[in-house]
Amino acid sequence: MKILLTLSLLACSSYLYAQTAVSTSSAGPAAPATQTAMSASEKAVADAERQRFAAQVSKDYAALDKLLADDLVYTHSSGNTDNKASYIQSIRDGKSKYDAIESQEMKVRVYGNTAIINGVCLIKAMNNGETINTRLRYTDVYVKKGNQWQMATWQSVKLAN
Repeated sequence: MKILLTLSLLACSSYLYAQTAVSTSSAGPAAPATQTAMSASEKAVADAERQRFAAQVSKDYAALDKLLADDLVYTHSSGNTDNKASYIQSIRDGKSKYDAIESQEMKVRVYGNTAIINGVCLIKAMNNGETINTRLRYTDVYVKKGNQWQMATWQSVKLAN
């Protein structure tokens, strides 16, 4: 009976290990050799996400205009929402000032011309004069318009640091 129980536990732990998601990250060590390669579309969406993070930090308004969909719905972790114009304007006015955005996890799934990203990032910023140093779990949706992936929706929640 003990042998059967031990074998069952080993089988279950092997199954759980095999089901553990492997995330892609723009920082940190290389992915394990068992990770399946990202498709070209998944890579393009992940690259667009990293470009967007960099554009927010560098205040690259031309890049943001290109990377954000015209009908953007940006829901902050506070519950406040912005559209494309108000979001870019908040960065332009200094209401939102991003000092650094570090991607810690990023899982991209592509469904035709739509992609969903589930991720975790560390945000260092100033928002309405308040210093923010927080980790966010987020979901965002990208849509492909022509040859360009654009973020149409963002929603995030704060994680314990």
